[in-house]
Amino acid sequence: MSEASNTLSIPLYRLAHGRTGDKGNRSNISVIAWHPAFWELICEQVSEDAVRALFANRRPSQVKRYLLPQLQAMNLVLDDVLDGGVNDALNLDSHGKTLCYRVLQMPIRIPAENMPQLQPYLAGPADNE
Repeated sequence: MSEASNTLSIPLYRLAHGRTGDKGNRSNISVIAWHPAFWELICEQVSEDAVRALFANRRPSQVKRYLLPQLQAMNLVLDDVLDGGVNDALNLDSHGKTLCYRVLQMPIRIPAENMPQLQPYLAGPADNE
């Protein structure tokens, strides 16, 4: 964890899990909070703009985010990121199944004063805590 101005940075996978699907040249990535306490932080920071920037090297033509607040989940739809899709792509992951892991590596900033309440719900091993 890094600390800057009373904010801790934690990878999204500690706060959520995800799944990926594809159809043609479109990938959809779901992000599901491990606990409702993380939902607001995830919504604030896993925005369409943040995801577009994360995948800038794949040049998505559109990034759309659909929120499912009752499930504390979101679906991210990225158009034109699979090099043409399963039948046209020469890349190693033509289905885009691993794109979810890229999203789950996103750093999420958490105010340090919120950590005592959130700490019990974080998944995975602590990184230098």
